[in-house]
Amino acid sequence: MWHRNRLIPTALLIIACLGLSLWLVSKDRNASADPESTYADEQAIVESIEGSDFKRVTFSAEAAERVDIQTAAARDEQAEGTPRKVVPYAALLYGTKGETWIYTNPEPLVFVRQSVTVDRIESDLAILSDGPPSGTSVVVVGATELYGTEFGVGGEED
Repeated sequence: MWHRNRLIPTALLIIACLGLSLWLVSKDRNASADPESTYADEQAIVESIEGSDFKRVTFSAEAAERVDIQTAAARDEQAEGTPRKVVPYAALLYGTKGETWIYTNPEPLVFVRQSVTVDRIESDLAILSDGPPSGTSVVVVGATELYGTEFGVGGEED
């Protein structure tokens, strides 16, 4: 009986120490992640662009497929003899202070937010007075998810 009474507290102490060790390891792993360079367990990498307020967001192939990123090309059009830059209206993101952006797709799985100036909206097109060059790939589906990833919205800590 004496051995059994001594065994129970020892077992409880071992279980408590094991639980504490696992908690410290997981806490240390989460604390060591640099929020400026990674997000969501490497499904996306967010990197500052030197000399810019913008960041480069690189998705894993799995993340891009899950978000269903879709792009279209920015283009130049002639309207009444005047050249104009055109992107799909769906590409636009609006900030709380009236800022307007798009996400460009300069290489596979890489996305960069870019400021644009909208002249006017015509149907499903945004006519820009300042924007990307013709042929630039712009995100038309998934831009809000890119924005959330860039700023860490909806991550594990939120």
